[in-house]
Amino acid sequence: MFLFLVAVLVAWAREARSPGSYLIYVGTYTGAASKGIYVLRFEPGTGKWSSAAIAAETANPSFLAIDPSRGFLYAANEVSGYKGEHSGSISAFAIDHKTGNLTHLNQVSSHGAGPCYVALDRTGKYVLVANYDAGNVAVFPVLPDGRLAEASAVVQHAGHGPNAERQEGPHAHQIDVTPDNRFAIVSDLGLDRLFVYRFDVAKGTLAGSDPAFASVTPGAGPRHFVFDLKGKFVYAINEMSGTITAFGYDAARATLSSLQTISTLPADFKGENTSAEIAIHPSEKFVYASNRGADTLAILAVEPGKGSLKLVENVSAGGKTPRNFAIDPTGKYLLAANQDSNRIVIFRIDPVTGHLTATGQTLEVPSPVCIKFLAAD
Repeated sequence: MFLFLVAVLVAWAREARSPGSYLIYVGTYTGAASKGIYVLRFEPGTGKWSSAAIAAETANPSFLAIDPSRGFLYAANEVSGYKGEHSGSISAFAIDHKTGNLTHLNQVSSHGAGPCYVALDRTGKYVLVANYDAGNVAVFPVLPDGRLAEASAVVQHAGHGPNAERQEGPHAHQIDVTPDNRFAIVSDLGLDRLFVYRFDVAKGTLAGSDPAFASVTPGAGPRHFVFDLKGKFVYAINEMSGTITAFGYDAARATLSSLQTISTLPADFKGENTSAEIAIHPSEKFVYASNRGADTLAILAVEPGKGSLKLVENVSAGGKTPRNFAIDPTGKYLLAANQDSNRIVIFRIDPVTGHLTATGQTLEVPSPVCIKFLAAD
């Protein structure tokens, strides 16, 4: 009887810690069908999903980020010509947790064309942006009301890679801080490098580190990367080669050491492909990647302690051009944003094998390219 009561109390405690529902924000490429950022509601207990509704109208919000306080959302407006400049912009919004609606706060120049990634530092005091076309990164202080101030740092990359068509110059594709908030890492597709910068949280500035970068295979084109939960390994997906490079990460020295490069593609695939997104499961047992062209989701098993990967299988993404995907915070579902099919396909994750099974549920969203979860009140 005692053990039964303990089990009941443990289950109750877990339920109490779990939010009743999540808001799901979806960034899109705007045009004839899409108007901006969409919002849905998800109840993990029942597996129910609402239909999508417009949360805010804004141009090409191709990547989103939510601040640690859960009060504000920031969008990279992937356009050029902002206020007459050859630049995109970053938009700040306040979040209404009851309705999911977003209230526009302000918009600032991203200081470069083609902003494609936006993130916040661990304190929520700064927004960091990667400008793909310009090949630079920028940092913006967050004001107390959530608005963005002018940039506190802009760093320009220079050089080129071996692919004359895709790597004619630098193309910064992601910037994110390290788990300890002391450094920022930038993946540059045009230069085949992951740059490491010292991040000054007091000033919002970036300074060169030593060593300054880690390299991937020439012509691979690093796009996105993700840390494991302990901050010991970094996994970078290479867009052009359809591979993942695993790095060991030394937090004390902020150094990346290449461990392995492994394909994300089916063995028999021979067409054109550009890989896109990468994520690690909350259990840290599996890494997932998306392949545009093959239109698959790759499942890779993580070797405990060593960080190396083994390709388990590829499954159909359920649509065309799976650009971005997200694993829900409970670790039970994966949502794949199929950009050219105008829908998000929902998969159930097997916690033992990592296998993805299509639930048969789809969410209709025009040109979806980014998915973010937020615990609702």
